[in-house]
Amino acid sequence: MSRTQGSGRTARIERATSESSVLVELDLDGTGRTQISTTVPFYDHMLTALGKHSLIDLTVEATGDTHIDAHHTVEDVAIAIGEALRVALGDKRGISRFGDATVPLDEALALAVVDVSGRPYLVHSGEPEGQEYHLIGGHFTGSLTRHVLESIAHHAGICLHVRVLAGRDPHHVVEAQFKALARALRAAVAPDPRVEGIPSTKGTL
Repeated sequence: MSRTQGSGRTARIERATSESSVLVELDLDGTGRTQISTTVPFYDHMLTALGKHSLIDLTVEATGDTHIDAHHTVEDVAIAIGEALRVALGDKRGISRFGDATVPLDEALALAVVDVSGRPYLVHSGEPEGQEYHLIGGHFTGSLTRHVLESIAHHAGICLHVRVLAGRDPHHVVEAQFKALARALRAAVAPDPRVEGIPSTKGTL
């Protein structure tokens, strides 16, 4: 069950299931202030980076059945973040729409490209062999990275391409992807003063 509120370029999403309870608040026109608590420490670290480098103010409060697995809580938070992005973007009038970023983190390098298209799609490639099996920070399995990206893209209604161009350390490989996504989102959702109306030949996004 989700409850949604939005005004201006902000959104508040409450999502409660038998597996988790999630609150997400965001402001697309923020300064990157974050308050993150998901009970999955490495995920907190990644979402803090997402807010900081996108300049999206982001609050996440979540609890769930992490005694079973972190999967449910991580997934439900990503769903709520995607829904919040969709609500905050509204009709997408005047936005830049496209954004891309290539971000290094020591030996790791990740590319993210965003199209706020209204059509959800994810292309994710390039992670080192075995990355999906690494347990990072004791709770976050490497395979969750793709699942988070997919859940955000689907529920935000964005087309997202993420490619890992280099990387060895599992922590760095994940963090570079989150930071690249953050910078690409920052560009895509930014208002463009030269854009009049909806940035699409169809007249809608």
